[in-house]
Amino acid sequence: MVTNFFSYKVKIRSNQFVTEDGRVFENTASISFFDENKKELAFRELGYVDTEDIFKLIDNNEEINLNHCYVENFMLSAYRKSRNLEKDSIVKINNLQAEHSIFESQLLNDFSFAHFGENRMSFKHSQFINGAVDFSNCDFGDSEADFSYCFFNNGNVDFKNSTFGVGEVTYKNSVFGLGVKDFQYVDFGEGELIFVNTEFGDGDISFINTNFNKGNVSFKIARFGNGKIDFHFAKFGSGDISFERTEFQNGKVDFRKVEFGKGKINFNRAVFGSGEVSFEGSSLSKGKMSFKKTEFGAGFKGFDLLEFEESDLIFEGIDFGVGNVSFNNSKLHTLLLNSCHLDNYFDFRLAQCSYLDLSDTIVRDIIDFLPYDFDVKIKHINISGMRLLGRIDIDWFKNIVYDTISTLSHTTLRDKAEQFRILKENFGGIGQYYQEDLAYIEFKRFEQKAELEEALKSNKAKAFIHYPIYGFKWLMFDKVGLYATSPARVLTSLFTTFFIFSLIHLILPRFVETSISCIPADLSFFDNVLATFYYSAITFLTVGYGDCCPVGILRLVASFEGFFGVFMMSYFTVAFARKILR
Repeated sequence: MVTNFFSYKVKIRSNQFVTEDGRVFENTASISFFDENKKELAFRELGYVDTEDIFKLIDNNEEINLNHCYVENFMLSAYRKSRNLEKDSIVKINNLQAEHSIFESQLLNDFSFAHFGENRMSFKHSQFINGAVDFSNCDFGDSEADFSYCFFNNGNVDFKNSTFGVGEVTYKNSVFGLGVKDFQYVDFGEGELIFVNTEFGDGDISFINTNFNKGNVSFKIARFGNGKIDFHFAKFGSGDISFERTEFQNGKVDFRKVEFGKGKINFNRAVFGSGEVSFEGSSLSKGKMSFKKTEFGAGFKGFDLLEFEESDLIFEGIDFGVGNVSFNNSKLHTLLLNSCHLDNYFDFRLAQCSYLDLSDTIVRDIIDFLPYDFDVKIKHINISGMRLLGRIDIDWFKNIVYDTISTLSHTTLRDKAEQFRILKENFGGIGQYYQEDLAYIEFKRFEQKAELEEALKSNKAKAFIHYPIYGFKWLMFDKVGLYATSPARVLTSLFTTFFIFSLIHLILPRFVETSISCIPADLSFFDNVLATFYYSAITFLTVGYGDCCPVGILRLVASFEGFFGVFMMSYFTVAFARKILR
């Protein structure tokens, strides 16, 4: 089949033409195809059929076999006019076969308002070398409809408002020229629909309000040209949908308000051009839509207002190109973008999502979680392994950050620590220091838990060492001062420690033979308390006036108190300076 010819010439000769199956035609059509230099590219001979002879077969409800035929100016509008029928009256065509045929019309190849019965209808390997093609408002019955390997030289092809039944419908390996391809309001029935390796050519393509019903739908390796590709309001059923390795070029790709049914939707390895891509308001019921290793161009990618409450949307290993990407106000069960490049603004202000996976992503711009005019409800977020070169707009309280990260069951303690570390650096970089401290605290807590867990896994026999070390860190670093993020907490701990040591100095001489040199035994209780707290203060603060010294076991207590005094004052200095310097 020649699809790249520049011109052609048809000559009708009076020689008989005999087909491979023995059918005899009185005349032969000789068709030559030429390139732009008038060099012959191909030559074909076919049986010549007069349209009036086809009309008589329609009148008699006979089968129509046009295999290996040349048909000129076939128009059902002309048939209706010659039979005094209404312009939109249904014409019944019985078992039409037109394989390896050529159709030519100066105006229109018109099959509109035809009813093709229940037998297989086929245009396989046929060529429409001139004129637009009109199959609008046709009823193809429950038989198979075969348009595979067809060539529509004039790309203006109209199937709108047509109906198919339970049989397979295929446009496999067909080629469309420049023009508008219209499949609006088509009902493709319940059979399988195949557009595999179809070349749609340049021009707008419309599947608006098309009903794809229950069968599987495949646009695998199809190639759309430049022009708008519109699936607006289309409805799919329970079958699987494949756009694997499909090329969309530079026109707008519109899947707004599409009902994707219950099947699996596959855009893996598809290629989008620089036009806008929109799935706004589309819905999917208990299914999965995947974009694995898909290539996006420079246009805006809109996934706003999705209704995927029980469905998964998967992006894996994708570079989203230049345009911004939005999932604003969408409802999804799972949104996965692991190992993707997020080089532009991403709107993750989701109305509902059980799990958002941003693990191993590279972020070079802003990813936005901040609630604006509705609550952002993301139950779990995973940002482990993220390389953050841009920033995350997120609020620790409004986005309930701690719960979204810490309660995710399938991430390790080390993963959780890593995620809080990323958030700590993010908050610090944008000047949100209070939230930076909150993230840092959780980072250190999960880091310590991870270290304990890893130590126990490597050598359980040393648990008696690991647990005390963990307990000491938990008490001194976490509870005493929140890892130097809270001067007030450190100051409170400082006074608590001082008070405890003071009580020890006050109570211990009553049970053990020990004393403080500057405190006589006959002092009243109140004076004893004041003197003891004075002695504890100069010991705790390491002042050392020399007027008081411990005797007996209180020397050991004094040594510990002096150490803790220096430690707590240093701890407070660090925490206070950290707050002030920021």
